[in-house]
This record gives sequence, C-alpha cells and structure tokens, in this order.
Amino acid sequence: MRELERLLGSDYRPPHAQRSAVARGLPPAAYTSEAFFELECERLFARTWVFAGFVQDVAQTGDVWPTLVAGKPVMLVRSDSHTVRAFHNVCRHRGHLLVDEPCREVRKIVCPYHAWTYALTGDLLRTPNFGGAACAEVSGFERSANGLIEVRCAAWHDWVFVNLSGDAPPLGTHLNGVEARLRGLDWPSLTPVAKLETGVVRSNWKFLIENFVEPYHVPVVHTRTAAGQPLKNHEMFVDTDCFGCIVTVSDPPPHRGLADYLDMSSHYLAVFPNFILARYFPDQIGVHLNQPLGADRTRQWRAIYSTGKVPFDREKTKALIELWRRVHAEDHRATEQLQAGRASPGAADGGVLSPHWEISIAHFHDRVIACLQ
Repeated sequence: MRELERLLGSDYRPPHAQRSAVARGLPPAAYTSEAFFELECERLFARTWVFAGFVQDVAQTGDVWPTLVAGKPVMLVRSDSHTVRAFHNVCRHRGHLLVDEPCREVRKIVCPYHAWTYALTGDLLRTPNFGGAACAEVSGFERSANGLIEVRCAAWHDWVFVNLSGDAPPLGTHLNGVEARLRGLDWPSLTPVAKLETGVVRSNWKFLIENFVEPYHVPVVHTRTAAGQPLKNHEMFVDTDCFGCIVTVSDPPPHRGLADYLDMSSHYLAVFPNFILARYFPDQIGVHLNQPLGADRTRQWRAIYSTGKVPFDREKTKALIELWRRVHAEDHRATEQLQAGRASPGAADGGVLSPHWEISIAHFHDRVIACLQ
C-alpha cells in the first residue's frame, strides 16, 4: 500500500471513492513508471487470468508459441492433439530462454545453449555431457525433478489464458460476464479468417483497453472508418469482470457491413485485465491481444473470425484486413499521444472522466487499483 501511495500520491483515490460526479483518472505514474508496471506484473497480471495467445497458433502437435505474461517469458505448447499447455520458457539448467520465435510441429524442445532436451509434456529427456564428455548422468541428479515448470492454462474457444500464481478462481467464473453478453452466438460456426500483428504501440497497455471501451473518441478519431456508428447510438455497461459499450444501428446501409467502414450493430466487450472482444452483427468477431512489454510499450495482435453460415471470400477478407489496419492506426496515434501527454504538468491530476461515456474506464481504474492494493 505504501509503495502504491508513493507512486500515485497519498491523496489519490480511485473513481468509486471520489466524492464528485466527475471522477479523475489515474495519475501519470500509472502509465509512465516502470515501478508501477512492475507492481502490476506482481500483483495484477500474475494473480489473475491473463489472455496470452491464440489456439490457432498452436493448432498442431508440436507447435510452440513464446509469449510474455506479467513480464515473464512463457510458452504455449500443443503437447498432443487435444491439449495446450503453458510452461515457463526457460531451461532448468542455466536459465537460458528455450524458444524465442514460434515453432511448428517439433518433436522435442531443445535448449540452444547446452542441448538439454524436453518432451512436449515438459519432462526432461536428455542432459548431454552433463556429467562429463559423453556422460549425461550425474549421481544424485534426478531428471524427473527437473522438467519444465508448468503454468496453469486454459483455453476458451480460440483463446488461451494463463494464471501464473495458480490460485485464481476457475476460468469459467472469470468469463461468466462475457459469456452472458455473447449469448445466442453460434459458437460452432466460429472460424478464424485472418490474424494481424499490428506491431509495438508506444503506449501503456491500459490506454489500449480504455480507448476500446469508450465511444467518446469515435466521431473525432474515426471520422471515416466508424462513420456508420453515430455516438448517439452507443450505450455503456459495466459488469464485474466484463465492461464496455454497445452500439445499435437500426437501419444499416444495404450490401455493406465492414467493406469500407463500420456500419452495423456491435458489442465492444473487455474482460479484465486484457481480453478484448468485439462482436459485429451479423457474422464477425474481432479479438485483440494486448501484450504489455513495459510501462510505455505494448505489442498488439488482432484476430478476425467469421460466425456466419457463409464463409468470407478472399475479396471480403482483404477489405476487412485493410479496414482494420486503418482503424488500429487511428487508435494507435491516439493512444501514443495520450502516452506522450503524460509528461506534461497539465496531466498531473489524471484528467477527468465523462460520467456518461467513460464509466467503463472508471470501473477499469477501480479494478486496477483494487488489485494493486
């Protein structure tokens, strides 16, 4: 608690504790301080379910996907046709990183430093020359006690979540809110269409979440790309773990639907802390993976899915990719300018939150602070 007060100031209060109709946002240190980010890694990301990757990236036995969770190197591994596992991505010998880029259909995981070899289940198989030249055995050393350290992991449809501490409630409990919001979706029809790496954004991870869940910026930042989703058509919602906004377009133009700009009813859903899903009616879902790299850097991917009876053809898929690259570029410019603005004394008080359009941000700030306390 003292460390949090030192970083944010002893007089800071989260939105729910502020006696004002217009709450103030988080102070700049919450976005710029590496010490604050380290606190988030320790007390927030390590102790809850964190969205870490996509099942489609480990679709075949032997596929390995390296990622970062709470600043720690982790790898997702397809150990057999039915199981995705997560392990700390480090050799038990000298702590060398095992995998630094995605691997496809490998039979074993081999450390590039001394060739210690692990099965896809994490078992230690070989320790070449560990006891001397051409001698792998050492008295008293047990391979069975030195396999990879497994991380609690669970998949929900195409999305893999991990819990480093191992003591978070079941993933299903964590996802109750978003599942309720997606009731009626034809899950068996969910089909991956494309996956975009939108790059490293020079922005704190929280700005990307906040930007997604508030529509206030839409008519200013997305003048063209969201021309079919007027601000007046949006409504906000806040559940415990799921929050965001809904836009209803009662009379969309014919024959369009994400060809050139957003002109359909949509649900923008965030699950604390970093899972983002948007449902675009009638037949599309978009999911963002925001991977914090530090206080001021976040790597982002977007996966596009079809949820309709008719698959997307090549022309529609190309148009979708072009549209979403434009939308993300607009959002990234905004969030990077938010990041840059936190260096100004004019932002020292955290700014103010709209009591109508930014209640989801206020809720998000409450959740972050509650975890850190």
